[in-house]
Amino acid sequence: MGYKIKMVKYFMEEIMKKAGIIFYFFIFLVSLNFILISCGQREKVIEKQMIQISDEELQERNTAIYKTREIRGKERKYLSLDFSRIEKPGSLEEFTQYFHFPPIRQYRTGTCWCFSTISFLESEMKRMGKMEVKLSEMYTVYLEFVEKARRFIKEKGNSYVSHGSEHNAVTARMKEYGIVRASDYTGLLPGQTEHDHGKLLREITGYLKFCKENKYWEEEKAIAYVKSILNKHLGKPPDTIEVNGQTITPKEYLEKVLELPLDDYVSFMSLKSLPFYTKGEYKVPDNWWHSKEYHNVPLDDFFNAIVSAIQNGYTVNIGGDVSEPGINGENDIALVPTFDIPRKLIDQDCREFRFTNRTSTDDHAIHIVGYKEMGDYSWFLIKDSGGGAQRGQFKGYYFFRDDYIKLKMLSFMVHKDAVQELLKKFTKAK
Repeated sequence: MGYKIKMVKYFMEEIMKKAGIIFYFFIFLVSLNFILISCGQREKVIEKQMIQISDEELQERNTAIYKTREIRGKERKYLSLDFSRIEKPGSLEEFTQYFHFPPIRQYRTGTCWCFSTISFLESEMKRMGKMEVKLSEMYTVYLEFVEKARRFIKEKGNSYVSHGSEHNAVTARMKEYGIVRASDYTGLLPGQTEHDHGKLLREITGYLKFCKENKYWEEEKAIAYVKSILNKHLGKPPDTIEVNGQTITPKEYLEKVLELPLDDYVSFMSLKSLPFYTKGEYKVPDNWWHSKEYHNVPLDDFFNAIVSAIQNGYTVNIGGDVSEPGINGENDIALVPTFDIPRKLIDQDCREFRFTNRTSTDDHAIHIVGYKEMGDYSWFLIKDSGGGAQRGQFKGYYFFRDDYIKLKMLSFMVHKDAVQELLKKFTKAK
C-alpha cells in the first residue's frame, strides 16, 4: 500500500511539473506574439532603407594594419593593408600604352600640376603627328609664380600664393608667354641636380606679406622684385631661343613650331554643389585665380569619359587625393580598401562626402598613359613625378585600380575630341 501511494505521488508531481512547463511556455508564446505585433506596428511607422548589392560575394575583405616608414630621419606609423593579397598587373608591358617621355622627378617642389600637364601635352603632340620634344616645366613654373604675385598685388593681398596650381594654369601661361624646350631652361642653377623650392617660396611669400602689411601695391615694382627672387633661385628664363638656326621668342616657338591647339583642351569635375552639365569653379585652394572653366558632370560620366578616352588612344591629365591607406609606393599600386568603402558602393554621394569633409583633397596631379582590363577590374598606368612613385619596382609609375579613380580623383583634362558626346550634353543643357 505504501509503495502504491509513493508511485501515485511521484506521477502527480511529474504531471504538475509538466503542467508548469506548459503554462510558462504558454506565457512565453503570448509575450512573443505581443512583441512581434509591437515590432510590426513600429516598422509601419519607421521604414528602413536597405542597400542591396548582389547575392554574390562583394570582394575580398581588406584588414587595416599599421606599418612604419622612416620619414626625414624619424620612424613614423601609417595606416595600410596587406598589399601582397592584391592581384595586380605584373609589369609595365602588360598595359596598352601611349607615347610619353620617361618619368622625371619634381623633387622638393609642389609643381606636380606642371609636370603632369607638360607630360600630357608632349603626348598630345605625338598623338597628333607632331614632333617629339621634351618641354620645360620650370619655364611655366617661373611665370606662374609671377602671375600669382601679380594677382596678390592687384587684389591687395586677397589671393592665395603657394606651390600648387591646376592643369589649366599651364595652358593659360603658355597662351600668354609661350614655352621653351627643357634644354633651353631647366630652372636649375650651375651645379644643381635637384629642384628645391622651399627657400624660393618663403622669400616670395615673405615679401608679399611685407607688401600687405605696408599697403605697398605698386604692381610693376613689386613684380620686378618677385622676379629678382625667382632669378636668384631658378635662373632667368630666356627671352629668345635658337630653333633650326633662327632666333625666335617662346611664344613664336609655341605658335609657329609646336602649333599646339591649346583651346582644344577641356577640364572636368564631378561635384553636386553645382548643377550637372554646367560649367563652374573648381573650389580648391590651388585654383588660385578661381577659374570657372570646369565642366561639371555626374560621376558615371566622369569615370566613363576617362575610360573611353584612354581606350581610344588619348592620354588623360588627372588630379586628386593621394594621401590614403590604399596608395602604396613600395607596391606601385593605388586602390580603395574595403575598410574605407567596398568598391560596388562607391557613388556620387560618398565621393561628395569625402570632398566636403576634406578627406578627399586636391593633393596631386598625374598623367594616365596606359590601360589594362584584368578580371573584374580596370587598371590605369600612371606616370607620376612625385617621390612616392620612386619607392617601388617601377620608378615613376603607379598602377591605379578603377575604384581609386572613381572615389579619389577629382578633376581631369583631355582633348575635346575624346569627349565629344559628353560635351553635347552641355549644349542641350543650355
